[in-house]
Amino acid sequence: MSFDVAVLTMFPEAFPGPLGVSLIGTAWREAGLWSLETVDIRGFSKDKRGFLDDTPAGGGPGQVMRADVIASALDSVERNGRPLLYMSARGRPLTQERVRTWSTAPGLIVLCGRFEGVDQRVLDARGFEEVAVGDAVLAGGEAAALVTIEACVRLVPGVLGQPESLSEESFEDGLLEHPQYTRPRTFEGRDIPDVLLSGHHAEVRKWRQAQREVTTRERRPDLWAQRLANQQAKGE
Repeated sequence: MSFDVAVLTMFPEAFPGPLGVSLIGTAWREAGLWSLETVDIRGFSKDKRGFLDDTPAGGGPGQVMRADVIASALDSVERNGRPLLYMSARGRPLTQERVRTWSTAPGLIVLCGRFEGVDQRVLDARGFEEVAVGDAVLAGGEAAALVTIEACVRLVPGVLGQPESLSEESFEDGLLEHPQYTRPRTFEGRDIPDVLLSGHHAEVRKWRQAQREVTTRERRPDLWAQRLANQQAKGE
């Protein structure tokens, strides 16, 4: 069963971008494990000049994408039970938990906004989930859409060559990933930690777990606090 993605955008030429390379690109072009369709929103303008935006109700700078144009573009695509995502700086944060949920769906329909955003009425009427990929404002939703789609597609069974590598990744259990090393043994005076070369798998696992905890505590105190709260709730 294919994971089918449709992207509503003013700039279809932005796709596939990085989605077309490496294992994810192979899974699309050769294996058919997922598909990508782009819908040019500009083709659904009812204005003879091709406009798909208008001034904000109540005044203010910039332009707002029209609800009727977005609705027409969306209605040209079969939904087939796919979640509707709108990439927006004010959306709920993109998390691995949300990604895992979406990756089990038949696919995604992703709306990329521009200008000052999209008329709220079409978001409410069609049931879009607003998604933010970080605490920063982008010029449009295309880059955020690429991030979200890649995060989902890589979890589709068969896309990655080694599915077991997913188990210790950042966020999978509330911790960030441990540091990685490979040859040469010494690089600019820095050695690979001895434990990783010891051959003692139990000690390697213990070291990696400790590194994950230290890294999470230092870099993402919010995740660490949540982990402690979850452990306390479970009585651990």
